[in-house]
Amino acid sequence: MDQFIGKMLDNRYEILERIGTGGMAVVYKAKCHRLNRLVAVKILKADLAQDEDFRRRFNAESQAVAQLSHPNIVSVYDVSRGGDTEYIVMELIDGITLKQYMEKRGQLNWRESLHFMTQIMRGLSHAHSRGIIHRDIKPQNIMVLRDGSVKVADFGIACLENSAQTLTQEALGSVHYISPEQARGDRTDARSDIYSAGVVLYEMLSGRLPFEGDSAVSVAIQHLSSIPLAPREINPEIPEQLELICMKAMAPDLDRRYPSAEAMIADLEAFRKNPGVDLDFEMSDLRPEEADEPTQLLRTGTIHAGHAAQSANRAPVRDRRNDYEEDEPAPAGRKNKTLVITGVVVAAILLIVVLFKAIFSSFGAPAQDQYVVPEVLNKTVAEATAMPEVSDIFEIREMGTVFSDEVEEGDIAKQEPAAGEYRKGENTVIEVWVSAGEDVGEMIDVTNMTVPQAKARLKALIEQYNLTVEEPGEDAYVYNDKVTATFIISSEPAAGAALKKGDTIRLTVSKGTEVKELPVPQFVGLNIDNVLKQLDTLKLVCTSSDIELVYSDKPGGEIIWQSLAVNAMAKEGDTIKFQVSSGLSNVSVTEFYDLPQDERSVVHVQVYVGDETQPQYDETVRCSDGQVKVTLSGTGSKNVKVYFDGVLDQGQSHTLQFE
Repeated sequence: MDQFIGKMLDNRYEILERIGTGGMAVVYKAKCHRLNRLVAVKILKADLAQDEDFRRRFNAESQAVAQLSHPNIVSVYDVSRGGDTEYIVMELIDGITLKQYMEKRGQLNWRESLHFMTQIMRGLSHAHSRGIIHRDIKPQNIMVLRDGSVKVADFGIACLENSAQTLTQEALGSVHYISPEQARGDRTDARSDIYSAGVVLYEMLSGRLPFEGDSAVSVAIQHLSSIPLAPREINPEIPEQLELICMKAMAPDLDRRYPSAEAMIADLEAFRKNPGVDLDFEMSDLRPEEADEPTQLLRTGTIHAGHAAQSANRAPVRDRRNDYEEDEPAPAGRKNKTLVITGVVVAAILLIVVLFKAIFSSFGAPAQDQYVVPEVLNKTVAEATAMPEVSDIFEIREMGTVFSDEVEEGDIAKQEPAAGEYRKGENTVIEVWVSAGEDVGEMIDVTNMTVPQAKARLKALIEQYNLTVEEPGEDAYVYNDKVTATFIISSEPAAGAALKKGDTIRLTVSKGTEVKELPVPQFVGLNIDNVLKQLDTLKLVCTSSDIELVYSDKPGGEIIWQSLAVNAMAKEGDTIKFQVSSGLSNVSVTEFYDLPQDERSVVHVQVYVGDETQPQYDETVRCSDGQVKVTLSGTGSKNVKVYFDGVLDQGQSHTLQFE
């Protein structure tokens, strides 16, 4: 069972499963509980993690790599240490390596190779512009995503361009893609990555590696002294100009190689737009001047066999030379072959010396005094430098700033190595990071947005500063004449104010314009024209259809009835109706109606005039009376309806003229 599975790093990253193993580290799939997302966590192997010098350099260089941000580079989210565990947190890629892709597809067509290589070079161009050299470009370190895009991954042995090499064997990268200067142990720069990228392009185009051998040493020797077979000799369908670009990237002479990733991208783009583009160089410009014969595959066994054959046949060779005159030169072919073999042997010896020197340089060193690293946290750089346990022993080197809500701004918030560790030698470096104070953000303007819209706009700040947006309660909704209902009026903190980690944001939301209530005045007895003028001030509504003219003994225009009761509470915009006197008086008329003569002894009589809802006569009388006398009032011509026990008597209902 893997010791890290199920473990929580920094109380944040939960290790879920192992997804890969490399020479330096093991890669795990993990969950970030702070941002609720899946990530890849690369944990250094125990033997490397215990090397203090390596840990210090690795941490500094990884911090620099974490600053890279490009669509063709796997993002590094975090570089940290949990106890004795050094690890890097990266984005989790849903894809396969370019090596796996080539194994599935076999030899790629030149268009697909061009597509992949352009993206690889763009990623390298971005890294080089930040002074970072990958030093291990190979198909295994290039991820192919489902959408066909690629990302350069595993800056595991990357280093700052101006820093010294930090590793021995691991720093050499993969031997099949190694640049000649790396094989020699020389200082590397951006052109080393370009050489390795050229090897990757060669492999994609031809389906094979440019150099192969029985051992890593024999392959490295070929990188130093041989020129690979031209890709078009393997696959004639490769465009000539793309072959030239590939071979220029792989030029063993640094001065003949592309000087920068941008220069190679320019030629790739020119070729993509016009495959027949005239590049400003030819194949002959890329070959070393001393290379007079075709490249041959060199293997370790071949080198040793050449040596044995040369020793065994030394006498016959001497005899054959006697066949020529003393001043006659030997045949050119034999001389060139002898020079090549001699050069290969010398290069092999030099390479072996470099490797052994790098690997075993730390052995046999004389014992040096050990010093305990002092605690310099919460001090200024000047104060730390002046400490007796630092002065003349350690060098305080300021690496940058970090946010801290615990350490005062300007004081040291982080140091490497940690206090209590041991260091040997003089002028040992303590790298420090100075506090930039508490990480403070700035509140953005969310007014005139709905609450969901505001939360969406605040998402990045919420994640960065672990903010809480308080759900608006009833008291957060207020009336506002200028802001539409459900839209935000203001926020706390306000726009432009400082935001600190863990802050809570409170929102005030509009309920729209407030609807007021008022008591209804007494309108009965007032003139309708005067009342209508008051209604605008009172914000009550009355249209012409809401006014009914009725006959009355009241003066014309006087209100005799209102629909809203006096002192009742009405809202702005409510409708009120009126009955207004027409100024005409009623006329009384006496009528006689025959009563029903049946088994009933009494009958309930009701008489209605016009459209009135109340009967003008409403009495119960004896049927034996024969008739009932009814006095009615009205104006003009009206319909009169007579009801006996609630039943309309059609025979006696009639039109009556009030005169």
